[in-house]
Amino acid sequence: MKIQFLGAAGEVTGSRHLVEANIAGRAHHFLVDYGMFQGGREASDKNLELLPIAPQDLDFVILTHAHIDHSGLLPRLCAQGFAGPIYCTKASHALLKILLPDSAHLQLADLERAERKAKLGKWHGEMPVVLYSRQEVESALTQIVPIDYGKWIEPLPGMQFTFHNAGHILGSAIAEIHIQEDGVKKKSCVFSGDIGMKGKVLMPDPELISQADVVVVESTYGDRLHRTLSDTEDELVQVISDTMKAQGNVIIPAFAVGRTQEILFLLIDLVRRGRLPHLSVWVDSPMATAATQLTEHFFNQLDHQTQATMDWFKRHPSAIDLRFIADVEESKALNKIKGGAIIISASGMCDAGRIVHHLANNLPRAQNAIVITGFQAYGSLGRRLVDKVQKVRLFGEDVPVRASVHTIGGLSAHADQAGLLDWLRGFKETPSKIFVVHGEPEAASVLAQCIREDLGWGNVMVPERLHSYDC
Repeated sequence: MKIQFLGAAGEVTGSRHLVEANIAGRAHHFLVDYGMFQGGREASDKNLELLPIAPQDLDFVILTHAHIDHSGLLPRLCAQGFAGPIYCTKASHALLKILLPDSAHLQLADLERAERKAKLGKWHGEMPVVLYSRQEVESALTQIVPIDYGKWIEPLPGMQFTFHNAGHILGSAIAEIHIQEDGVKKKSCVFSGDIGMKGKVLMPDPELISQADVVVVESTYGDRLHRTLSDTEDELVQVISDTMKAQGNVIIPAFAVGRTQEILFLLIDLVRRGRLPHLSVWVDSPMATAATQLTEHFFNQLDHQTQATMDWFKRHPSAIDLRFIADVEESKALNKIKGGAIIISASGMCDAGRIVHHLANNLPRAQNAIVITGFQAYGSLGRRLVDKVQKVRLFGEDVPVRASVHTIGGLSAHADQAGLLDWLRGFKETPSKIFVVHGEPEAASVLAQCIREDLGWGNVMVPERLHSYDC
């Protein structure tokens, strides 16, 4: 068996792992995830790369969860000839119906905006590329095969897999795959996908797996520890309280799926416990609105604390003035609000969507606060804000950064170093090979060394992108 790491190797985005196994006298190939690279020109070039095999030669795809850096190129893969099944959880399937059409829409909108600027002589550099159309998304969605957690599936003779809850976002999964190759002892491979934090708002703790020969584990925060939830709450309360006293706005860039809902439930819970007063909250993302409704639909998959908080809010609906923004005109009207608003909007890395407009309008005012709640990839606007730049270029103009910028890492949907090591300790025996992926070079190498030293495991590797490894 071989695994070729086509993405998320030495970087966070673009998760895609190609597995080859010899079964019944022939080579079979399948993918675990097929995500989009994000952040800068280099990411755009990588998104245009072809698979090392013909897409029609793939047997199937296993998708760990719906985030675009894991799912975002599936429509392109299908349009290029892949006709097999795409396996994911039922909640992931529901989220893909929201995320993938939105991705296609944003790509087309970016191109149309660039074309308009080009006609006015205001566009410099290469034109954006549309990776797939809305029609190609709809076609790809017909290839989805949704399955329940814990159900074993046999995609072809000699191979079985199942999903365990990863506790990352709604529908997120750890893939456990058993492969019986010709003349070789059966092997079990575990792909972590993205592992959630224990004890976090919204999602249950990630499930533990007791045995695997090969483990592919993420390392987004493999070199650091998150703040505790208590410390995170204290910081969030302080930022919101100070900003409201200064009559400013709090702008929260947030991923529409997972992070937005987590922030909402946390704000509601802080009001419920009397730590924050009545709040005026606007969610300005049609996708986040749909994802929030979907989260309510999968209510029984949420953790018990979140279920209790939502039950309380249904009994006290006036505790928070919560409004979901539908159309563009309503979104533009938010720019007239000069104080007292909490605006949650996508995208989470600030590179596209309505959040860019809210940043353009709110960054120049010192009484405002920008709250960063998730990972910001190199090259993204969010990363530049985290790095404390003095100005950013938005819509062709330089915008001064006078608003305060706060990074609240304790809200991450990813486990930190301690959480990842705790999850790995669930394996009762040392896996024969461990691959550390989905992390920037420093994070991945630090986690790999911690696995060697803290767990005493050998054969831990940080794979190189496009390289194949025997397993």
